[in-house]
Amino acid sequence: MALIFNGSPEPTLGVECELLLVDPKTWQAVNRAPELLAELGDVGWAKPELLQCIIEIITTPCRTVADVKHELVEKFRKTEEAANRLGMTTCFVATHPTALWHDMTITDNPRYLNLVNRMQWPARRAMIMGLHVHVGVKTAEKAIAIFNAMTTFLPHLLAVSAASPYFMGEETGLASSRIKVFEAMPTAGLPQRMLNWAEFQRFMKTLIHAGAIQSIQEIWWDIRPHPKFGTLEIRICDGTPDLDDLLALVALSQCLICYLDDLYDNGEQLPIHKYWFIKENKWRATRWGLDADIVHSDDGTTRHMRDDLQFLVNKLTPFAIQQNCLNELKHISRIADRGGSYERQRAVYRKTENFAAVTESVVNEYQESVKRA
Repeated sequence: MALIFNGSPEPTLGVECELLLVDPKTWQAVNRAPELLAELGDVGWAKPELLQCIIEIITTPCRTVADVKHELVEKFRKTEEAANRLGMTTCFVATHPTALWHDMTITDNPRYLNLVNRMQWPARRAMIMGLHVHVGVKTAEKAIAIFNAMTTFLPHLLAVSAASPYFMGEETGLASSRIKVFEAMPTAGLPQRMLNWAEFQRFMKTLIHAGAIQSIQEIWWDIRPHPKFGTLEIRICDGTPDLDDLLALVALSQCLICYLDDLYDNGEQLPIHKYWFIKENKWRATRWGLDADIVHSDDGTTRHMRDDLQFLVNKLTPFAIQQNCLNELKHISRIADRGGSYERQRAVYRKTENFAAVTESVVNEYQESVKRA
C-alpha cells in the first residue's frame, strides 16, 4: 500500500508541546496526567504521553505564527487553570532537574506498554519534553528535498531551544541532555537521507515488515516527513519555558522551509552539508548550545553559532515578512544576545545551589510568559 503525502498548498503550521506536571509545594514532577485530562474533559487538544507526569498540547493547523500564539495561549491557560484546581501547576521545559525516571508511571495505553516492553530501559527513562513543529509542504518530492536540506539547520534549532542542563539531579555538562536521552531510542536521532519519495516509502515498508516499527509514528527522527498531514515535522527542539522563545522557534522553522522551498522552485542547489558536518555540529550544539563553534567547510573552518544565527535571521527576513512573523524571527537574535534557557537555569543554580529553585524558576518563567501574552 502506497504512502500518500497529503500535501499542503501553503506553509501551514501545527505545534505540539509536551508539558510537565509539577507539585507547586515541592516542585517535584507528579504522575497525575489522567486526573488532569479528566478535569479538562474531551477537548481533543490535550493528550496523554508515555509517562503520566507529561501531557501533550496540540494546535489545529494554523496559517501564521500569530495564529499559533493565539491557540497556545488559550490552551496553556485552560490547562493551567485545570491543573490549579487539582493542586498542580504546569511547565514547558525539556527535563526536570531532579526527578528520577524510575519513579514515573507509564501511561496505561496498549501502544505505550508495548513500546516499553520492546525497547525497555531507553523507553522507560524517556522523561523528556520537546517541541514539535509541523510545516506544510506542497508535494512529496519537494518534501524529501527540503527534508534533506533541513538537516543542515537542525543544530541551530537545537542550540536556540536548549533547556536541559540537568538530569536526575546531575549537572550533565550539556546544554541539552534531553537530546542524548532521546537518541537512545532505536529510531531517534539524525534521519537517513532519502533520494526521493519512493525510497522513503520503501524504507518505511522495510522497517514495518522487519518488525522494527509498527507504524510510521515510531520514526522519531529529529525531522521527519508526515504523510498524513502533508508536513515536515521538526522534532529536535527542547521544550523551552519562555513563550516568546517558543514562537521564535516556530517562526525560524517556517521561514527555513519557505527559504528552501523557494530555492527548490527556482532550480537552485539546496544547502545540504555533509553528514559528518551535521553530526558534529549537532553534538556541538548539544554540548555548548549557543556557544558552539560549528563546522562550515571541508577545511574545518568554523563559525560561532550566535554569528551564524544572525546570518540566518538576515537571510530569512524576506520570508518572515511574507509569512507575517518578522518580530518572532527577530527574537532569535534576542535569544542569542540574552542567552538560552540552559544558561538561565545554571545562573539560578549558581546563585542558590538548589535544584528546587531551578524548577521554580522555569515554572515561573513559563507562567509569566503566558500571562504576558
